[in-house]
Amino acid sequence: MIDRRTFLALMAAAGMPAQLAAQAAQPFSRDWLINLAREKSQTDYIARPLIPEPWRTMDYDDFQHIWFNAKKAIWNDTDSPVKIDLFTAGLYVERATTIHLVTDGQARVLPYDISLFDKTDDFPDLPIDDTMGYSGLRLRAELNQPEIFEEFMVFQGASYFRAIANKQTYGLSARGLALRTGDPAGEEFPDFTDFWVEAPRADADSYIVHALLDGPSVTGAFQFTITPGAPTTVTVQSTLFPRVDLMHVGLGTLTSMFLFDETNRNRFDDFRPAVHDSEGLLIVNGNGERIWRPLANHKTVEVSAFIDDSPAGFGLMQRDRDPESYADLEAHYDARPSLWITPDTNWGAGAVELVEIPADREIYDNIVAYWRPREPLQAGQRYDIGYRMDWGDEPAGLPDVARVINTRIGKGFDQIKTVFAIDFAPHPALEGPLDDLTIILRGTAGEVSPPILQQNPGTGGLRLNFSVLPGDAPLIELRAQMLLNGNALTEVWLYRWTV
Repeated sequence: MIDRRTFLALMAAAGMPAQLAAQAAQPFSRDWLINLAREKSQTDYIARPLIPEPWRTMDYDDFQHIWFNAKKAIWNDTDSPVKIDLFTAGLYVERATTIHLVTDGQARVLPYDISLFDKTDDFPDLPIDDTMGYSGLRLRAELNQPEIFEEFMVFQGASYFRAIANKQTYGLSARGLALRTGDPAGEEFPDFTDFWVEAPRADADSYIVHALLDGPSVTGAFQFTITPGAPTTVTVQSTLFPRVDLMHVGLGTLTSMFLFDETNRNRFDDFRPAVHDSEGLLIVNGNGERIWRPLANHKTVEVSAFIDDSPAGFGLMQRDRDPESYADLEAHYDARPSLWITPDTNWGAGAVELVEIPADREIYDNIVAYWRPREPLQAGQRYDIGYRMDWGDEPAGLPDVARVINTRIGKGFDQIKTVFAIDFAPHPALEGPLDDLTIILRGTAGEVSPPILQQNPGTGGLRLNFSVLPGDAPLIELRAQMLLNGNALTEVWLYRWTV
C-alpha cells in the first residue's frame, strides 16, 4: 500500500489535478447520464441551494476584483491539448454548477477552491460554505502558436454556452433548450446543473463535454463534441425527459443582439453606422429555399414563425465583415461569429421562430431564434435530438444563389413613402440581361411600388429598389426574389415592417 503523498504524486503524473486525486471516483458514461436524467424526471424538481448571500448581493464593480488564475488551469502542467479555466459563482449566478473531470471512464468532482482565483486588495472577504461553487468553465487550446492556449468556448449561466471560430471574438450565444420564449406567462430557464469534461488524449483535436439539464418542466442529458478551428464545430447529442407536456419548446436555440443598422439608423444618435452581433436570420427550408430575413429592433415584441417541414438548417448570421461598417475599435462587431444549425435527423413539422425584443442599448440580447416542433413533447417520454453547430463565417454547402448583402430602409424625398433598397452580392446567375429576370415582390398591406432593378457599381452586384405607402397598416410582411425561367437566382428576402 502506498502513502497519500505518493498517491497524489502518481495521480499528478497521470494528468489528474491535485484537487481531484483524493476524491472518490464514480463510473461515468453517456448511458449513465441518460439514466440519471430519466430518474430525475420522475421526481419533483428541487432547485439547487443558493450560494452565500454576500456573494449574491455584491455589486458589479466588486465582482471585477476576482478572476481565475490561468496558470492554475486544469491540466495546465500536463500534455493535455486543452486547458480548463473556471468561473466562480456570484453576482448574477446565484446557484453553483458542479464540475466533474472524467479519466478512463471514472468521474471525480472538482471541489471549489478559492485559491485558483486571483483577487485585488479591494475584493471583500466573503464566506465560503458547502453551497459555494463554480458558475461555469472555459476551454482553451493551441489554435495559432505552440504553447499559446487561446479560448474557444465557454459554458456559463442557465443552459447558455458560446463559441468562436479561430481569430473571432465572442458574440451570440446558444442554449441547450428554450421553454416558452416570448410567452405572456413568462419563460422558463432550465439549468446545466453539472458538467463532465472528458480528459482528452495528447493528440486529440476534439473535446467532449457532457451536461445534465434540470428545470421544473424537463431534464436532459447533453453531449457536446467540440472541434475548434474555422469554423468551430460543436456536435450536440441531447436526450430530453419532460416532466410536463412541453407545448412551446425551442431546439437549437440562438440568442443574439441587434440594435441598429441601415434599416433603422435614424432612431439612434450614435457615431457608429451599425451595432449588432447578428444582422439576419438565414434558413434553408425543407424545399431547398434559401431565405434571408434581416433582423429588426421593433418598438414592440415581434414573433415571426417560418412554417416548415424537415428544415435543412437555420442560423443567425453576421455577414458584414468590414470594420468600417461598424467603426467600433473596441467591440469589433466585424469579428463576431455566425452560427448555423444543421439537424442530424428529420425534425418533422414545425417552424423556425424568431423573437425580436425592443432594445435601446447594446448590452441587451434581444434576438432569439429556434426550431419549434409542431407537436408538443409529452411528459414521461424520451426524445433524442441531435444537431451540428458551425460557429464562424457563413456555412458552406448551401443552395448556390445570390445572397443579400445589405438592406437599407428610409423615407423617400416626399417624406411619406418608405423606400427599400436591397443589395445582392455579385453572382454569375445575375450577369445576364436584366430584362430577362423575373422579379417577385409582394406586400401583405399598403401600396407597394413596381420594383426597379439596377447595377450597383459599389458592390458589383444588383440593387432592387421599391417603395411602400403603408396607409393605416401597422405591420406589413414583404417578400422579394429574382428568378430566371422559374428558377431561383437569389435568396428569398423577407422583412416585417412595423410603424
